Amino acid sequence: QNSFIINVDLRSHENNLAHRTREIDRERLIVRRGQPFSMTLHSSNPQVLQEKLELMLHVGKSNEVEIPVQKERGARDQWWFNQLEAQNEVLLTVHSPADAIVGQYRLTALVMSADGRIIKKTGEISFHLLFNPWCTDDVVYLSDERLLQEYVMNENGIIYRGSWNYISSLPWNFGQFEDYVMDICFQVLDNSNKALEDSKLDMKRRSDPVYVSRTVTAMVNANDDSGVLFGSWSPPYSDGVSPSRWTGSVPILRQWSRSGVRAVKYGQCWVFAGVACTVLRCLGIPTRLITNFSSAHDVDGNISIDYVENFDGYAKQDSTWNFHCWVESWMKRKDLPQGNDGWQVLDPTPQELSDGEFCCGPCPVAAIKEGNMAAKYDALFIFAEVNADIIYWRMLPDGQLQKITVDERTVGRNISTKSIYGDFREDVTLQYKYPEGSAKEREVYMKAGRRVLDPTGEPDRLKLIIKHGQPVFGTDFDVIVEVKNEGSEDAEVKLTMRAMAVTYSSLHQGDCQKQISNVTVPALQTHKEILRLHYENYARCVSDQHLIRVKVLAEAQGVTLPIMAVSDILLRTPEVHIQVLGRAFVWEQVSANISFTNPLPVPLSGGVFTVEGSGLLSDTRIYVTHAISPGERVSVNVSFTPSRTGVRQLLVDFDSDRLKDVKGVATLVIYRRYRNNFRVTGGFY
Repeated sequence: QNSFIINVDLRSHENNLAHRTREIDRERLIVRRGQPFSMTLHSSNPQVLQEKLELMLHVGKSNEVEIPVQKERGARDQWWFNQLEAQNEVLLTVHSPADAIVGQYRLTALVMSADGRIIKKTGEISFHLLFNPWCTDDVVYLSDERLLQEYVMNENGIIYRGSWNYISSLPWNFGQFEDYVMDICFQVLDNSNKALEDSKLDMKRRSDPVYVSRTVTAMVNANDDSGVLFGSWSPPYSDGVSPSRWTGSVPILRQWSRSGVRAVKYGQCWVFAGVACTVLRCLGIPTRLITNFSSAHDVDGNISIDYVENFDGYAKQDSTWNFHCWVESWMKRKDLPQGNDGWQVLDPTPQELSDGEFCCGPCPVAAIKEGNMAAKYDALFIFAEVNADIIYWRMLPDGQLQKITVDERTVGRNISTKSIYGDFREDVTLQYKYPEGSAKEREVYMKAGRRVLDPTGEPDRLKLIIKHGQPVFGTDFDVIVEVKNEGSEDAEVKLTMRAMAVTYSSLHQGDCQKQISNVTVPALQTHKEILRLHYENYARCVSDQHLIRVKVLAEAQGVTLPIMAVSDILLRTPEVHIQVLGRAFVWEQVSANISFTNPLPVPLSGGVFTVEGSGLLSDTRIYVTHAISPGERVSVNVSFTPSRTGVRQLLVDFDSDRLKDVKGVATLVIYRRYRNNFRVTGGFY
């Protein structure tokens, strides 16, 4: 009686299409929780399929969780199935609960006799189950299809960088549907400290996006686990890849997996955030990448940033970053009081410990806006990032500290994400805080636990303004310092102007120039002083982010407190130009020409182009074997065969010894050929 064979058809093509996972894989069964899927059982003995069927699920590896599948619909948190008999086959429809464990399942079908004996047992049928933001009962449910297309399905993104007043955009390939990325995402979860300590408990908790997303933020950095990326905020990067060279998450995840879960070198905040966004979107949690400009890093938890200046070098504990990137994921917070659903901040960049691990979040954006510091997780730290006050202190010769000024408006500016309507910036600042300087914003600041500081007694008759354009890296340029005297008497002013190279995270790379001037500013007039910055001076120490910070201290005779102004200058770099040759069709070779012109007055050595794109090609490096002379245009060709149709992006990075982080992007439409009456037409598939 056991000689018959039962064949199982997982109907992967139909199921994956219905569950919006066909982009991940067309052969393996990948479904989303809370949504039924079907499979067909065929047998060489049709009578057997009329016997009682039972299904059993297993999830996990070494210490698995066993889940019975009910024959009829039961409680909302139970798996169940129904069956429809046809000639020689049975159609099974399997229903998963909307809070099911996310992971790789193994299903076994049992043919049972009337007396409860197992007549036949199929081999284990493997499938993957993901979060389902299209399911109203899933806590990651998002009602707007436009948001789902951007925050779950879109593999192409934009990361905003630069400074609050000169914002630049970096194309990023999330690539969450590239080959084997889903497997690597589950590998990330499997290698967390909690999974290694108690795999069964960890597996049971994977039904909760709060738990899963927090695990992801811990695992994207490798500070205290087998995480994906090592962080490094200053060169050299000779034993790895400079953070500025990456253009997408896929090469990083694949390298981590191939190397036996050894951390990839190196990442900085936008790289950590990009990888986290890839993992969370792949698992089915709606996620977007956020950039906060003038982002505070508050070490001591007092919601203020203290700078100590002595103008011969300065020491500080806290810092403000020109920009800082994290992600937001959408979910209901059943573990928190009402009003905390929606976007949650998750920050994978290792900065401070949270419950003993380098992770951060999820923390409701709504809690940050209202100053609810009791909300889980890390609300106080995130609140400071977007709303801390900056206090400038001056160290006097006797070692005493003198408060110069308090800046209540600089931190947390132009908080940005990519728009769902196209490749442009959406400002989400007002989702994080009330309008800067408003009474409500100050009220929330006090509610968060910080007393609003008294005015510093800054002299009101002198104003200090720094003006500059956005100069091109490689050129000399001027910075104009204006001292405005609004008083009725002339002012004798000592101006100390200091230009230094810094990273976006405020690491001091070295001084470029320092200039001291003694000037007389007539009453009710403005004096202009010019600080000229030369390429040969700033090129020696400028970071990969091409950032110059100018600080000016003005000390007026007869006035106790000096005044100070700070301005960051982002030096523009050229673009890589990409020209795709001809129309592009899936599974047909396409060629692209990539070119770059050296804008510097010196030659560039060690030139390398890195090219990648989801559905187009894996990361590929093309080396320039000669030194590129000043003004020289260098051109290379790359050929690739698209594997998926639709709108795709080709991303290029150029790096060399003296010029790094130069990007280019080209958008392609990949068509499928249809042959009809010997005529070839293009169309999407």
